[in-house]
Amino acid sequence: MQSTATAPTIQLLTWIDEEPRGYAETVERWRTSCPRLAVWEDALADGFVRVENRRVVVTDAGRMLLPSR
Repeated sequence: MQSTATAPTIQLLTWIDEEPRGYAETVERWRTSCPRLAVWEDALADGFVRVENRRVVVTDAGRMLLPSR
């Protein structure tokens, strides 16, 4: 079941889409200990991002949430 994307999720997706991001960089920047702000974990669980060869990429489902350019 896919959740509704929040503003922080859109920020994360936009940040990842701007340039290639490594897994370690992404987790360091977006991890949190607050369960209400689990942006990285939620985006991964919702299928908006995935990890490929230590790189984080926005999935097709995540791209649909990005503002048009």
